[in-house]
Amino acid sequence: MNPILKIRIYGDSCLRKRSTPVGTVGPGERLFISSMIETMHQSKGIGLAAPQVGLNHQIIVVDVGDGPLVLVNPKILKKRGSAMLEEGCLSIPGVVVDVRRPADIEVEYRDEHNRTVRKFCSELLARVIQHEIDHLHGKLIVDYVGWGHKLRVQKQLREFLKYGKVLHPQKPDRPVPES
Repeated sequence: MNPILKIRIYGDSCLRKRSTPVGTVGPGERLFISSMIETMHQSKGIGLAAPQVGLNHQIIVVDVGDGPLVLVNPKILKKRGSAMLEEGCLSIPGVVVDVRRPADIEVEYRDEHNRTVRKFCSELLARVIQHEIDHLHGKLIVDYVGWGHKLRVQKQLREFLKYGKVLHPQKPDRPVPES
């Protein structure tokens, strides 16, 4: 069993920094990736980016039910369509916002064995990969909030920063996967 990593929460400067590319994925990186996967599963998340656990390197892990997928230095090559969906985030517990994203993407990345992979993704997998890539650029789901919802979300974020939790969480119509 790998060590569980501490998930950084909203307000931590690590979440707003741009991540640097990873050179070669070696034994140290593979151990870190294993700990990321363990942390994601333990936290009941479906995605996790390295900045969320304090390391600003371009590594993300995703598991939407088909087993863990590791993406190192991911780049979106193509985008198609559009879909609006509620998203949550392990780094901002209790806050859920609507985010419009491309429905389908083609992504290129290196896996944990340094192999270059190109993958077409749709639906939930595409959404989670885009959410995690945002983390690599210092972007959070609250950055997508329109003016109409900004006041409600800002109140929740102030509660989170003051009390360590959201006192008045939004109740989504359906369970929202957190990544």
